[in-house]
Amino acid sequence: MAQSSPQAFTADIVSLDTRGEPLGATAKLHAADHKTRIETGGVPDGFFLSDSDAGTALFVRPAQRIYVDARQSTPLTQIFVSVDQHDPCRQWQAAAGIAGLVSSGKWRCKSIERAVVNQHKTIEFSVVMPGRQASYGWVDPTIGFPVKWQAADGKVFVLENIQLQAQPAILFSIPSDYRKLDPQALLERIKHSDVWVDSHK
Repeated sequence: MAQSSPQAFTADIVSLDTRGEPLGATAKLHAADHKTRIETGGVPDGFFLSDSDAGTALFVRPAQRIYVDARQSTPLTQIFVSVDQHDPCRQWQAAAGIAGLVSSGKWRCKSIERAVVNQHKTIEFSVVMPGRQASYGWVDPTIGFPVKWQAADGKVFVLENIQLQAQPAILFSIPSDYRKLDPQALLERIKHSDVWVDSHK
């Protein structure tokens, strides 16, 4: 059963290293109706689209009019998804599954305390994945979304400049004339071309 729609908003995603120093370029996030669009400076020729209800996470390249499954090309599509404030692990584990990360068991979230992150009242959770060290997520119940994430390796992703406002539906749609690229099919085509060198021969 789909959860109720969270508030629509935009925000900047800031990545920090273990010392709290900026790590890479700031990304832009748009969120509405369980969908997210993430534009990162690291890949200026495209953007990421996630749809929690449809169970998809895609990377779109407008110039080539193509899109592919995002898989594990960025951790952001696995973190910044709409979540249930009472059981966010359900959505986080689902997002990891969409990225192709197979878990040997159920993720568990434990509420630790209430904290303020960039003036947003949040619930801090420890996120325990089977066989891995805990990560931590801070969820703002008013928008049904994480506003901060601390990975097990100490890296931090935090939302800044959150602006609650309606988002145009076109931001989350892919034009009908775009084609989905199948990486495996592309590899097969390359194998049958002159550029492929078989190392086993």
